[in-house]
Amino acid sequence: MSDIHYCRVGSLRRLMQDRGWDAVVVSSSDPHGSEYPAPRWKQVEWLSGFTGESGDLVVTMDHAGLWTDSRYFIQAVNELDGSGIVLHRTRVPDAVGIPEWLAGMASGHAVTVALDGRCFSEEYVREIESAEGIVIEDVPDMFDMIWTDRPGVPSSPLITLDDGTTGESRIQKLSWLRKFLLKNGCDCMLLSSLDEIAWLLNVRGNDIEYNPLVVSYLLVTMDEVYWYVRKDSSSPEDPDTVDSVAEVRADGVRICRYDDLADGIGFLSDDGREPMRLYFDPSSVNFNVSCLLRQAFGEDNIVTGQSPVILRKAVKNGCEIAGMREACQYDGVAMERFLFWLETSVRAGEEISEWDASLKLTSLRARIPGYRGNSFGNISAYGENAALPHYSTSPSDSSRIYPRGLYLVDSGGQYIFGTTDITRTVPMGECSDLEKEDYTLVLKGMIGLASAVFPGGTAGCHLDVLARNPLWQQMRNFGHGTGHGVGFYLCVHEGPQDIRQNFNTQPLLPGMITSDEPGIYREGLHGVRHENLLLCTGAGHNQFGEWLKFETLTLCHIDTSPVVRSLLTDSEAEWLNSYNRHVYEALSPELEPEISEWLRSKTRPI
Repeated sequence: MSDIHYCRVGSLRRLMQDRGWDAVVVSSSDPHGSEYPAPRWKQVEWLSGFTGESGDLVVTMDHAGLWTDSRYFIQAVNELDGSGIVLHRTRVPDAVGIPEWLAGMASGHAVTVALDGRCFSEEYVREIESAEGIVIEDVPDMFDMIWTDRPGVPSSPLITLDDGTTGESRIQKLSWLRKFLLKNGCDCMLLSSLDEIAWLLNVRGNDIEYNPLVVSYLLVTMDEVYWYVRKDSSSPEDPDTVDSVAEVRADGVRICRYDDLADGIGFLSDDGREPMRLYFDPSSVNFNVSCLLRQAFGEDNIVTGQSPVILRKAVKNGCEIAGMREACQYDGVAMERFLFWLETSVRAGEEISEWDASLKLTSLRARIPGYRGNSFGNISAYGENAALPHYSTSPSDSSRIYPRGLYLVDSGGQYIFGTTDITRTVPMGECSDLEKEDYTLVLKGMIGLASAVFPGGTAGCHLDVLARNPLWQQMRNFGHGTGHGVGFYLCVHEGPQDIRQNFNTQPLLPGMITSDEPGIYREGLHGVRHENLLLCTGAGHNQFGEWLKFETLTLCHIDTSPVVRSLLTDSEAEWLNSYNRHVYEALSPELEPEISEWLRSKTRPI
């Protein structure tokens, strides 16, 4: 921890002493549960220096701890070195989570735990609160008291998507949501997850890095729609925003001030009519807002459950699938141009760093019509740096890429017609036997999942073993999930489906798009990950029921030079040859002759 972070923890402890707090829990998220929060809500990074996307802090008068998962273990050890902040590993055997740890602290006496209730879900705070002796004190925007130059709530230009792009108008989507409310005996619903709001209203913005979202809340009744957002057509903003706000208003959406949500809730619950029944999702609506809702509507008029938007958004319609195919096509061209440039430059002796490579890839994506930015920060990692699954490439001290060993690049683009996420691990020259073996075993796992045929009703957790089994057979493993949902010009990580060992009962459904990304990471040596996007499709129906399979959407060759052929079955080799042949046929007409010829040599069958 730098001196500045040491001083910040000290400032927090002085505040704790003044207020009588025994512990403070600090979230890495924002009031909307975002994976990539705007600078205003990067409290964990501001306080500790830890830059990973997932990690919560607990600070007491004599202890400071960071809770994070295996994607960030190595990174956390490095960034917290010498800080006195203890790393608490999650998602490992015998892990003790924050609620359980605080419960242990409270044994035999009352413990006051302060937190910003706007940055934690109701579900999570209730779990902490359930421990005997724990007293929760909700302190909204608590860091305003010590973070003197804290950024404000973001507000960026707004755009709308037409029906031809999304396949369904906002009026149609709102009508569907109202039918859901009727079916569940409710009169209104509050939505706070930004990707749900963006999908429902067919709007996009840039309030949060990498995710085309608009910081807001949405309150839908049977007659009205209230959008609490920092967008106003009367202000001197971008002309597109003015037009977009007018378009949304024309469809009956009332634009309200973001900070007026509490007043809006109070008005809706006390407007002289019969009491309204309100639906909300306690896993996404933050604790502070959920308390406002319960107080305003009363417990008897509150219905909770998973938001129906999550599943509806995950099952892509025909327009969205067509857009995702187009995005993968364009993205594949950019990737092949990048990999050609990287290989020829490094082998020619040019001094190329991980940061140089990252900038080059972004510049190639930026040439694509409809490009709207990266879908997450590029992971450009050479050699031992690739052993960090979420390695953060530095502009100042990134490693040089040499003509030997393995280089890993995990990246993606946001396009007006779709979102991509792809990882390629490529040889820069001669590789060790261990690198080749790991490369091949991970590839076998990716092929195993991509080739799956499975009955309807199967959840991702039932398929996860297909990607791990080749590694398990050699007593190797990886700590992160195998697959996550991907949004349509939305968040690169979305649910409700996933493919991982955690028990998630959500079945995979036709129209869902999910990543396929097994890996292996050897600290101090190398890392390997292969990733494609898969579309779940029908495989037929017989006397045993409905059957499903995957179609690989990602288009970018898989380098065969590090493959240990003896480790592949004939069917795996045929899958690899067929995939590479398809990539060449799909992309070569769009590539420059020199790159097309290079790709032809890269996709020769093994």
